[in-house]
Amino acid sequence: MRLDKFLSLTGKASRSDASKAVRGGTVLVNGIPAKKADMNVDPDTDEIIFRGEVVTYRQYTYVMMHKPDGVVSATEDGREQTVLDLLPEEITRVRPALFPCGRLDKHTTGLMILTNNGQLSHRLLSPARHVDKTYEFSVKFPLSDEDVMALESGVDIGGYVTAPCKVVLDPPQPDERGRSGKITLHEGKYHQIKLMMEAQHNQITRLKRVTFGPLTLDPALAAGAWRMLTEEEIGMLEDAGK
Repeated sequence: MRLDKFLSLTGKASRSDASKAVRGGTVLVNGIPAKKADMNVDPDTDEIIFRGEVVTYRQYTYVMMHKPDGVVSATEDGREQTVLDLLPEEITRVRPALFPCGRLDKHTTGLMILTNNGQLSHRLLSPARHVDKTYEFSVKFPLSDEDVMALESGVDIGGYVTAPCKVVLDPPQPDERGRSGKITLHEGKYHQIKLMMEAQHNQITRLKRVTFGPLTLDPALAAGAWRMLTEEEIGMLEDAGK
């Protein structure tokens, strides 16, 4: 693989920036300054250092993000800020390009995975895989035990009856009983939770995804923050998609 292509694929530099870095002597291959940007390197055996940082090649990239309110789950949008806009250029330069693994509504916050592994994303989002997602929610009116039973059994959201899910209400608070809790489901229909609550004559006022399959939102990530998945987390995702 060409050195400039390697740096581009890993998101460290565009090909033109890689050429400039090579001319400036800030790219080392096995401890020796690279002389040409088009020299061949082996990502598996060669050590490449770009401006003092060891660069590791991975076929796919995986990012955990705490999606904030008001940001859309898209790769580009002419009017709204997207989740990709929250990432630095060195990450958005990665090829193949990153995309959200599943979408969250504009005003839904919480755990989002961005990757360029299309096959794994497709498997994780397939209803047949039963990959659970858990959301914290708040609603306008208290949920009764009958409401919870109906939600868990499946409700009609406009010609479609939802699959069984799990609803756990938060411990009672003064004047707040039944107004918040967690819901776990493996489907991902458009506005599904919102429509499920509306089927029970209620209204979502807050929705935050806290788990996606085996992954839990990192509590250290503030809204809008992100980090790379660890190798262990990547392995857990791959296992969930089998």
